Amino acid sequence: MLWLYRILFVPVLLVLAPAYLGRMRRRGGYRENFAQRFGAHPRLPPKLPGARRVWLQAVSVGEMLAIGPLLEALRRDGAETYLTTTTSTGYRLARERYAKLTVGIGYFPLDWWPFAARAWRRIVPDLMILTEGERWPEHLRQAACRGVPVVCINARLSDRSFARMKLFRPAARLMVGGITRLLPGSAQDEARFRELGVPAEKITTTGNIKLDVPIVALAAAERAQLRRELGLPDGSLVVLGSSTWPGEEEALLGALQRARAAGLPCSLLIVPRHAERRAEVERAVAATGLRFHFRSQGAAPSEVDVVVADTTGELRRLTQLADVVFVGKSLAPHAEGQTPVEAASLEKPILFGPGMGNFRELSRDLLARGAAREVADAAALASAVDELLRDPARRAELATAASRWRRENGGAVERTLAVIRAELARLRG
Repeated sequence: MLWLYRILFVPVLLVLAPAYLGRMRRRGGYRENFAQRFGAHPRLPPKLPGARRVWLQAVSVGEMLAIGPLLEALRRDGAETYLTTTTSTGYRLARERYAKLTVGIGYFPLDWWPFAARAWRRIVPDLMILTEGERWPEHLRQAACRGVPVVCINARLSDRSFARMKLFRPAARLMVGGITRLLPGSAQDEARFRELGVPAEKITTTGNIKLDVPIVALAAAERAQLRRELGLPDGSLVVLGSSTWPGEEEALLGALQRARAAGLPCSLLIVPRHAERRAEVERAVAATGLRFHFRSQGAAPSEVDVVVADTTGELRRLTQLADVVFVGKSLAPHAEGQTPVEAASLEKPILFGPGMGNFRELSRDLLARGAAREVADAAALASAVDELLRDPARRAELATAASRWRRENGGAVERTLAVIRAELARLRG
């Protein structure tokens, strides 16, 4: 099966390359160290005596933020970590935050035999850690050939991936068969991996490490300054669209217009999941006749009705300004959902649509604990926003429940570190 994967990889890559390169061009920042995607990583210095080298792959910004406590712990334990990522935004964040915690930072190579083998020869890891949905057959094969254990942390399977793997079991074996330890973020993910044939002894459900990421709260003066930079009027309630997808900006704009027509002093802060959609979002906002400002243009010259945060890495800061948070990619036709963890961690009233497939168990838990509300469609979203903006007590109830939920579900980082440390100790033994 692996040989078939190797043979088909190049023609499939050539078919997908135009769209892939176009997306990279729109997002920008990919030119630096582009050759690393073909395995041309720098040769690392010799390992320190007694040290073990860990190769940690985190896809993008969310994963990069989540692995901070792991990197700090590994550094204290004397391990050398080589950190890779897939996106330019993740790469920039890694360089800004983790340069002193790692022996190097680069881009993850394409999963084709020559590229993967080249990278493995240069990085020479003793342990590989993959985050969330990162499971690459060729890299797993390279690890197996070298006797290097692979630990998948915060592991999850989306509805789509799970359905595909069930239909094509050989592909499932190719993608999970070479994993040494699998650490799902939820019981639902554990059940899915076990159904795909991963032995129970390889699986330890550790929970979601994103719940343990410390968030620095903005002081009152900092919040006031940020509001001024964005052009949000003093005293205006803020509705946040968190990681929105096409169609959801229009739904939020409709909710804003309804609330304002009812006399509620409110503003809308939109954070699109992909900043390169700014032109599309601008057309939607401009069609309403509302005053708007794009964060990428710098400080707002005056007060506005709508702010579009078309920047990267600011979601946690911006969420602190919100009075109500809508979690995107959850209204039809979208069905996967974005993570509500940041909003819950910041004790915000949370709304999301029925399409939370990638976070089904998490969203159900939030709903069951009274820490979030589900809205069926754009009309229900507008109604819920209107209701919550009118009712501070109800907002406080949702926020308190979200805070309690986060406290009761913490500890994933320590549970994850326990497994990683056990693997490193086994290597030393």
